[in-house]
Amino acid sequence: MIILITGASHTGKTLLAQKLLEKYKFPYFSIDLLKMGLIRSKNTTLTPENDDKLQNYLWPIVCKMIKTAIENKHNLIIEGCYIPPNWNKSFSEKYLNEIHYYCLIMSENYIKNHFFDIKKYANVIEKRLDDSYCTIESILQDNNRYLKMCQKYNYNYILIDDNYQIDINL
Repeated sequence: MIILITGASHTGKTLLAQKLLEKYKFPYFSIDLLKMGLIRSKNTTLTPENDDKLQNYLWPIVCKMIKTAIENKHNLIIEGCYIPPNWNKSFSEKYLNEIHYYCLIMSENYIKNHFFDIKKYANVIEKRLDDSYCTIESILQDNNRYLKMCQKYNYNYILIDDNYQIDINL
């Protein structure tokens, strides 16, 4: 079984992956680790700011990792924001039956009422070297974009509205 977790920055994708690892003992893989490994090893000239180009560069690699994990009957959680809107087009029905997709989305209400908490917990799992780009406006815009995408493609999403309580039962 493959669990894909995506969503805007600061929604808690890595935290949820860590909780699922502890609960189900499924390993998780952060696409950010692949991104930074390729950037730091100079296997790409892309930078962390090249989000759209990084998605196009990373997804074919991640897609093949998913297929290999399914073929070997491995359970794996993959989390990151580099999962494209049309991710499911990369897989036949045989593979799709083994993939569970979740998108974390914070409501406008939650963001406006808890922006201080969003910033406060930004480093709970991974340490961010520079978080200055994270503004209430950018968080609102990114979460709205993910919400529209999920509605358009009829994807599973977890709406964080009142309290930050996220759990996935398999």
